[in-house]
Amino acid sequence: MRKTNQQSVTMSLQSPQKQFLWIWWLWLAGFYGIWLWLMVGQSLWPQAIEHWPMALAMAIGSYAAGSTPMGGGTVGFPVLVLLFELPASLGRDFSFAIQSIGMTSASIFILARRQPLAWALLKGAMLGALVGTPLGIFFIAPYVPELWIKLVFAVVWASFGLLHLYRLNEIAGHSGMTEFDENWDFRLGLWLGLLSGATVAAVTGVGIDMVVYSALVLLCRADLKIAIPTSVVIMAYTSVLGVAVKLFIGDGLQPGVFENWLAAAPVVALGAPLGVFIVAKIGRKPTLLVVATLCVGQFIWTLMTERQVLGLTGILIALLAVAACLAGFERLRRWGAVLVGEKPEPAAPAHRALLSEVKER
Repeated sequence: MRKTNQQSVTMSLQSPQKQFLWIWWLWLAGFYGIWLWLMVGQSLWPQAIEHWPMALAMAIGSYAAGSTPMGGGTVGFPVLVLLFELPASLGRDFSFAIQSIGMTSASIFILARRQPLAWALLKGAMLGALVGTPLGIFFIAPYVPELWIKLVFAVVWASFGLLHLYRLNEIAGHSGMTEFDENWDFRLGLWLGLLSGATVAAVTGVGIDMVVYSALVLLCRADLKIAIPTSVVIMAYTSVLGVAVKLFIGDGLQPGVFENWLAAAPVVALGAPLGVFIVAKIGRKPTLLVVATLCVGQFIWTLMTERQVLGLTGILIALLAVAACLAGFERLRRWGAVLVGEKPEPAAPAHRALLSEVKER
């Protein structure tokens, strides 16, 4: 992206005519070949059949993963942790594992179709996640109690859901993407990837996609057709990175992850790209509304499930944390309004410095 003046500039959403869907079909053939070898050659059918409820749940989760900025772990985590009452650390590792198939499949589909992406910010986020995610896995996630993992997930997703319930029309109304400067976008993505990879992604297995998406729609005023595919790609990258770090450098995935993965992986390999395709036909607002409602619902479910442990004080702190996240989203939105010239520049020095940096480029 290139800076021109204070007025917002939009980038074309027209995708190149030539697509390379054969690459996606080749990926599917390779994946299903390996999966069938595991089922037949390694006699793992019983484990997969035993965990069929996870496959059913991820049929919905994978569609949400491809059509919204919320990864498949948005469904997989609460199903395992809240419904099946399994450890939150297992839900986190399963989110990484299942998204490494579903989100990767959706990302290959997106790239093969040559859909527009916010490339400068995406490249920065990938580099930041490359550093931040392993740091978070080794030095932050092991020290976060199981209850806190649940609450971090519940709070972040609830605030994200509420944001869409009252700002969806505005978010869905953006066209193109405000252009600042490629170096500025790259640095922004770098910090987003570093911080969110080390915190929310490393702790819950999901979330970096929503952080990048939020910056795109609130700060850069990006069209959903740019913001959502970009969020899918960064989550796929971070998920593969998280699995690789845990398998080859760390202490491996939690027991039970592989069996649930066997059952759900063949579903998400098709479900996530299907979400990318279908949402282009029916629009994104209905799906975002449903998923946003589910995000708020899982927060209420978590508080009800853990009410005895949390007590009134813990519940109030969780509610305040949601309010703090919403306040952060609104601050980001106001910065975006300043940058695109929607309202006069505020007097705060931090706002002036941010705008001056963009203007100088």
